[in-house]
Amino acid sequence: MLPSDMNAQAALGMRQRLQAFDWSSTPVGASVAWGQSLRTIVQVMLDSRYAMWLGWGPELTFFYNDAYAQMTLGPKHPWALGRSAREVWSEIWEDIGPRAESVLRTGTATWDEGLLLFLERNGFPEETYHTFSYSPVHDDGGQIGGLLCVVTEDTQRTIGERRLRLLRELAAHTDEKARSAEAACLNAARLLASNPRDVPLMLLYLLDGDGKVARLAASTGVEAGSALCAAVIELDDEAAPWPLQQVAASGRLVELDGIDQRLGRVCPDGWPDPVQRAAVLPMFQPGQARLAGFLVAGLSPRRPVDDAYRGFLELLESQVATAVANARAYEAERRRSEELAALDRAKTAFFSNVSHEFRTPLTLMLGPLADLLAQPADALSPGQRELLDL
Repeated sequence: MLPSDMNAQAALGMRQRLQAFDWSSTPVGASVAWGQSLRTIVQVMLDSRYAMWLGWGPELTFFYNDAYAQMTLGPKHPWALGRSAREVWSEIWEDIGPRAESVLRTGTATWDEGLLLFLERNGFPEETYHTFSYSPVHDDGGQIGGLLCVVTEDTQRTIGERRLRLLRELAAHTDEKARSAEAACLNAARLLASNPRDVPLMLLYLLDGDGKVARLAASTGVEAGSALCAAVIELDDEAAPWPLQQVAASGRLVELDGIDQRLGRVCPDGWPDPVQRAAVLPMFQPGQARLAGFLVAGLSPRRPVDDAYRGFLELLESQVATAVANARAYEAERRRSEELAALDRAKTAFFSNVSHEFRTPLTLMLGPLADLLAQPADALSPGQRELLDL
C-alpha cells in the first residue's frame, strides 16, 4: 500500500469503514442480509459521540464507533473490526467475559465503576480504569442477539488523582522541621513507599560540598547494598550505575531502559513485571542554579512514559528539593543560634572575669582609705579629708 493510501485509510471514520468492510467473511454475514434490529443498533452506535462497542451473535462479532477507537482501542484499531470480542480483548476476557456471558444469558445489564483492567494495546499489560455497562440487545425475533457496551475510560483521572494525592502529602510534610537534609529525604522516602504503582523504586542522592561525590540519603523499593542502590557515586565514574554526571551537565531528566538486565530485578507490589525503566532527575535548590542532589525513580512497568508521567516526576523532584532546602535552612539557623549562644556565654564569662580582676585591687585600695577616714577629725586637714571622701 502506498503512503497516500495508508493516510487515506487512517482518515476513514467508522461509518465509512463499516460500509466498506467485507462482513460476509464474519459470522454476521453480508450487511444486505442484516435484520432491522442490528441495523438500528449499529446506527445508534455510530451516531453517538459516547464511546460504544457492540458484540453481536454467539461469537460477539465486534462493532465500535469513532469515540471508542480513539479513547480505548489504540493500536488495535482498525484490526478489531469484525473480530470476536473474545479475541479483541483476550487479555482481559477473564475479567469481562463473565459479565458479557451473564448479559447474554439473563438479559440483565451490568455496571462497573473505575474497574482496573490491564489492556495490551501498547505492547505491554497497561494499567487502565473503566466505567462501563453491558446492556442486552434484542434481535428481530425478540431474543437476545448481542450486547452493547457504553464506556468511559477513567485512567487519566484515576491515576492523576493518585499522583496528586501523593504530591499533596509531600507538600504537607515539607513544612515540618526536619533536623537535617538526610532526615527530609527519609521522610520523603517513607511517603513514596505508599505509592509503588507510580514510583516502584526511588533513590535520593545528596551532593557533597565540592559537588563531585553523591551520597545515598534515602531509598525505597530496593534492597540496601544491591547494584541498584550504590551508597556513594563519584560523578566522574563512568562505571557508576546511574548517569549522574550526564544529568548534572544537562540539568534535565534522563531516562534509562533495561535496568532489570543491568542492575537487577525489582517488581512493584502486586505486579509480576520487573521495573525496566528509570528516570534520573537533578534536584536544584529552589530559586538557585546550584545542584543539591539527584532523584532516581523507577518507572511503572504498566504505564506508558508520557508527558503526564514526566510532569509528575518533575513535580515530585521539586517537592523533595524544597523539603531538603527547608531542612538545610533549619540546620543553618540552628548553627547560627548555637554560635550566638556560645558568643553570649563567652561575653558573660569575659565580663565576669574583668569584674573580678577589678574588684581585687579596688578592695585592697578601699580598705586603707576607709581606715584613714575613720580617724579623728583633727587627724586630717579639711582638704585631705575632702580628697579622701572623693
